[in-house]
Amino acid sequence: MGIEAASGAEPGFPVARGRAARVPEQPGVADANRARGLAPGAGHPARGDTVRGEHTHSEPPIPRPVLQRASVRGQILDALRAALAAGELTPGEVYSGPALGERFGVSATPVREAMQQLVVEGAVEVVPNRGFRVVERGARELAELAEIRALIETPVVLRLARTLPAERWAELRPLAEETARAAASGCRATYGEADRAFHRAVLALAGNQQLVRIADDLHRRSQWPLGGEPARCRAELMADAAVHLALLDALTAQDSGAVQALLQKHFSGV
Repeated sequence: MGIEAASGAEPGFPVARGRAARVPEQPGVADANRARGLAPGAGHPARGDTVRGEHTHSEPPIPRPVLQRASVRGQILDALRAALAAGELTPGEVYSGPALGERFGVSATPVREAMQQLVVEGAVEVVPNRGFRVVERGARELAELAEIRALIETPVVLRLARTLPAERWAELRPLAEETARAAASGCRATYGEADRAFHRAVLALAGNQQLVRIADDLHRRSQWPLGGEPARCRAELMADAAVHLALLDALTAQDSGAVQALLQKHFSGV
């Protein structure tokens, strides 16, 4: 992975031999110049006689935005999040920007920038002069995240269960089926992405984008592996995915009791 910044000067303006090219005075300019107390032909000041606030062609062009670097940083952030979810970055271990940059084939700069975002998210912490340590999380933190998710998502989904028609829930069935396929692969990172995509789609039906963003952030944090404990196996992932399909059935039937029970099971088992 690499980036190349866009460069190149703006196209120049034509210059006659030995003197600057003169832009012909437009109709009506002479009248405007007389009103300003300028002599005819003075509407275009010579170089060095610039009227304050006016732009001259000798000024440097405005730099073009460089999009590639932000794109690389985003790709590295996604890769690091996937590595966390898959357990490839071990809790308690320290990783340096240059070493991770070599792994991903980029410089250390976008890696450090991505790691700073993970610091904000609570996944890693800065170790001065060494790099970033993956935070060791315990079962209590995981339980707290599950409780917060339940407090945020359950009331919203119950309200949707009472108001949305069955065909709206049918639209989400492909996403639920995708979580089952991802779970069958046994890849925690793949399942994590499919799992969050399903929950985002459910909450998006409420029309509150801030809710979706906050819930997704909590969901991502709950997917990071615990320190010193084995990660969920393929069978556990498949059991978790099966709840999505059962939840859609309950939502389609507008069975609020079943919806609440399934959500409670789902969050406590995450």
